[in-house]
Amino acid sequence: MPAVTVENPLTLPRVTAPAEAHPRRVLSVSTAPSGLEGEGFPVRRAFAGIDYRHLDPFILMDQMGEVEYQAGEPKGTPWHPHRGFETVTYIMDGTFIHQDSHGGGGTITNGDTQWMTAGSGLLHIETPPESLVMSGGLFHGLQLWVNLPKSAKMIAPKYQDLRAGGLKLLTSGDGGALIRLIAGDLDGHTGPGATHTPITMIHLTLTAGASVTLPWRQDFNALAYGLAGNGFAGSESRPFTMGQAVVFGPGGAAGGDSLTLRADTVQDSRSSSFEVVLLGGRPIREPMMQYGPFVMNTHTELAQAFDDFQAGRLGSIPADSPHGRN
Repeated sequence: MPAVTVENPLTLPRVTAPAEAHPRRVLSVSTAPSGLEGEGFPVRRAFAGIDYRHLDPFILMDQMGEVEYQAGEPKGTPWHPHRGFETVTYIMDGTFIHQDSHGGGGTITNGDTQWMTAGSGLLHIETPPESLVMSGGLFHGLQLWVNLPKSAKMIAPKYQDLRAGGLKLLTSGDGGALIRLIAGDLDGHTGPGATHTPITMIHLTLTAGASVTLPWRQDFNALAYGLAGNGFAGSESRPFTMGQAVVFGPGGAAGGDSLTLRADTVQDSRSSSFEVVLLGGRPIREPMMQYGPFVMNTHTELAQAFDDFQAGRLGSIPADSPHGRN
């Protein structure tokens, strides 16, 4: 990591917040607990314990790895259902293969993103390729769940294959930041991911000692999560490090319209830079009910989703799947 970089960031378009911009203050810094997902791969639950009113429209985010697998150790997920939201899987190191019952799928590796809109429902599976299982190797990625508003929860499923080469690359005024814009808008620049719920998703690399202040939409919330290294958030320089999530305060008349981050001058031995995911989205402000892989507005809708899955109405495992049937 990072998978996508440039030799000279100063050749990229530069992003700076206006001089009159007001910085958002940091509300909280929390540490992600560790757990296991799918067939047993390690994750950090990035947003565990954070009040949903600060996350909306995001539901959860798992940092998958960073782990150096031995031969025979790489794991994925079995076939499972989703309804009512979108999953965004971003791979920084390693390889994942996706397949779903709606015909979507592909292989993502080293900076690629798969964006799956579950909508009305489907089945899908994510697995490492056989070559990675046999050899072992480094694996590191993220999976983000983005809610859909009530009006879009039952739309047809969709799959977007976002290649690493299609990311919008930007930098700060002095070139100390590499900004990978995966989705949404930033200072007039647009990332490749098409979103139903307006959001911005960025993978940011700050060289040791560098800082950046980015313009941020006032109607969006703002979250940061440390992937590697250590640094500071906000103009008040709240420290945070790998595995910690930052919640910024509101925008609008009572808040700010810019975000400031700074890398420590001394980084740890595992990373020479500070790696951060930045997320912002326009809150949906509707009831959110989650039961496992289903995210709806009411308990009745959750029960219907479970019944539809049990009855096979969310799709069937393709006959050519090498992973068999439920």
